[in-house]
Amino acid sequence: MTADGKTAGFMALPGGTEDRRAVFAGSLADVLRLLGIQVVAEPEPGPEPGPGPDPADGLAWERRARAALRKVWRDGVVLSEEAFDALVKAAVHDPNPSFNRQFVEPALNAFGHRRVQAALLAYLRTGTDPERAGAARAWYWSALTLEMPRVRAEHPAPADEGTNVVKEWREAALREFVRNEHVDVRRCILPLLRLRKSSYPPELHDLVDEAVAIARSHPDEYIRHRVEHQVGD
Repeated sequence: MTADGKTAGFMALPGGTEDRRAVFAGSLADVLRLLGIQVVAEPEPGPEPGPGPDPADGLAWERRARAALRKVWRDGVVLSEEAFDALVKAAVHDPNPSFNRQFVEPALNAFGHRRVQAALLAYLRTGTDPERAGAARAWYWSALTLEMPRVRAEHPAPADEGTNVVKEWREAALREFVRNEHVDVRRCILPLLRLRKSSYPPELHDLVDEAVAIARSHPDEYIRHRVEHQVGD
């Protein structure tokens, strides 16, 4: 709440400190290949292109690819086992924290919440720093209700069961936020991080205090701003 009685809003998540668009383009191309989709980018309207590659061509191709995927999800598709890894990888490498839903949601519908969440947890634990940040961005969508009945797996798995992946994620994310100084990792983990000691076993309560202290004194403005909306007891 601000001094004038208005509710303070969240700062937008800043863009990543590393340009990962080329990596994402490769992941997106893998998804298209597995679905048998061919996308050719058309030149953007505007002045005549100069010598060398035009970055706008890549953005035009990406927009067409995303549009083609939206049509596939709407029309229905049977996804192979190989498609699972490709979708999760594309979700992790997608630099857009809203558009990555386009890969998470069909994976959830075809393969189930637990399997998708377990794959994202593995990226958080063992991936590169950009992959850890991307896994946190993708995790945001990992509890969506299943609303794509026409997107199915080639070999359906049993109903979700087993270990509590959400609890494992919560504890792993807290540990990662404290130990990992990479600014993008901390930016992406923080919005999902519970900062109430009651959310963790007693042995992790000191880590909650440490996470809050790190965030409040962090040189990144977004992290300092965001933590004040999340502090618990």
